[in-house]
Amino acid sequence: MPELRALLSDAGFEDVRTYVASGNVVLTSGLSADKLGAKSEKLIAERFGFDVDVIVRTADELADVVRLNPLEGVVDNPKRYQVSFCDGEPDPKAVEKAAAAAAPSERLVAVGRELYAWHPDGVGRSKMWTKLAGSGLGVRATARNWTTVTTLLEMASES
Repeated sequence: MPELRALLSDAGFEDVRTYVASGNVVLTSGLSADKLGAKSEKLIAERFGFDVDVIVRTADELADVVRLNPLEGVVDNPKRYQVSFCDGEPDPKAVEKAAAAAAPSERLVAVGRELYAWHPDGVGRSKMWTKLAGSGLGVRATARNWTTVTTLLEMASES
């Protein structure tokens, strides 16, 4: 993560901060979300030699995700509550297919470019999770647990 921070700082981004070792970055940029994502993907590929999908949300968009929290009354463990951030709205049929694979205790709510998924028994054996984590949604996506989502919002609010 220190190398990622340095790479992005050297590229002209400001206030670059990372959270845990899974590529979570908060930074300041004058670029649009699309341009920021594309530039970040290119920099990472050139420097580290692998392709990653970079999904960008502004601080206001992230605040909306947290404020909405459609499963607030259901979730009792933030580490088992996942938000998938997609680069576009997922195919409704793919979302229905994922929801149909859910165990009786699981929940899935799709709102725009985000999918909120509750996995009370964890994601390891979740058939729904396998549908959300694959390429079957028709969009690029990355998921973070609720603890990470709210921490990233706190970091973004400090900028």
